[in-house]
Amino acid sequence: MAEQGCVRWKRFGLILVPVAAMTSLLIAATAQGVIGATFVVSGDSFKLFARELRGQGFTLAGGMDRTRRGQAVPVIVSGIRRATVVELCTSALVRTPIGVVTMRLTGGEGGNEVGIDNLVIDVEMGQTAASIRDLELGRDAGSLDAVPGGPGGPAGTFGSQARVVTLRNVRLGAWAVTAATFSLPDLRLRVLRGTYECY
Repeated sequence: MAEQGCVRWKRFGLILVPVAAMTSLLIAATAQGVIGATFVVSGDSFKLFARELRGQGFTLAGGMDRTRRGQAVPVIVSGIRRATVVELCTSALVRTPIGVVTMRLTGGEGGNEVGIDNLVIDVEMGQTAASIRDLELGRDAGSLDAVPGGPGGPAGTFGSQARVVTLRNVRLGAWAVTAATFSLPDLRLRVLRGTYECY
């Protein structure tokens, strides 16, 4: 039994170390604003939950992501110029030789808040309670300006924007998230054996 346990944890370590290292690099790069808004996405979406998100400058437009295998994935591209988030959680399931593991990143708990500038989320599905001020629904996606330099869409296609949004109990399925700055005073990263998604 001891030998089996040793082999199992060695395999787990071989997976955990590169996953944790890559995640740390992505967090650092995002915090420095060096990751662009477009890149090849993984073959799986992930889940994002926020107890509350308060945003200044908000846009929505249709978009398309592409996987490494060339699969086109239609998404709703949501941009927020400045976001403050309470109780943030992201989770992704990863298939490994030892079974499914869950990567979870959390922050903004215990009175802390997460601050994000120029947030862009490529969304496949979402559910939330929303309060929106100064909404412009059906605006030409090529003319969106609520997020300066932010995401838009092809001219002549459907878009929307608002000056202020407050979202509560946000549940999103997403393919990609980028930001110019991402401040998490209480960042916690965990890799858990099994399925432990944010919602």
